[in-house]
Amino acid sequence: MRYAHHRKLTAAALRGYTLVEVLVVVTIMGVAGAVVAPSMGQAGVLRIQAAVRMIVSDITFAQMDALGYQEQRAIVFDMDYNQYTLIQVNGSTIDVDADALYDIKGPNQRYRINLNDEKYGGTVIESASFDGNSTLIFDEMGGPVSAPGTSSLSDGGSIVLAGPLSRWRINVAAFTGRVSVSRLD
Repeated sequence: MRYAHHRKLTAAALRGYTLVEVLVVVTIMGVAGAVVAPSMGQAGVLRIQAAVRMIVSDITFAQMDALGYQEQRAIVFDMDYNQYTLIQVNGSTIDVDADALYDIKGPNQRYRINLNDEKYGGTVIESASFDGNSTLIFDEMGGPVSAPGTSSLSDGGSIVLAGPLSRWRINVAAFTGRVSVSRLD
């Protein structure tokens, strides 16, 4: 008798899913899809925010590196190639290729970030303006200066980044080099 009861359970288990079970699963999948689909549209915004965070991080790194090594550091923004390079300032000139900081992951082991990489989702450097040029320079104390090899204070400046769905401004304050970010649209 036990064997017959066990056989009935096995036969019931082999029949498959009931219509109610299938409908419950389909309903759950539909609700999950409705919740996930709108957030997938935000991927472009998240990618430009990643670019903004990367630049803010690199500005802070250049500032702290200048302070730590007691040498000027600069970030040269190149709008034509949609990239920027962190460099060590030697004297009163800036040589992007010869003086780029070392980065094992960078192209030719240079600390160069190219925003054309797909992980930044079409982010473009619209403008970079610091004392009339596209180079941000920090002195030995981590404060922005107006030219390489000098101690004349900078007026600060900003970088504007644009993506498919949003625009952002990264501001660097005069004297302190404090970084702030604001959304423009």
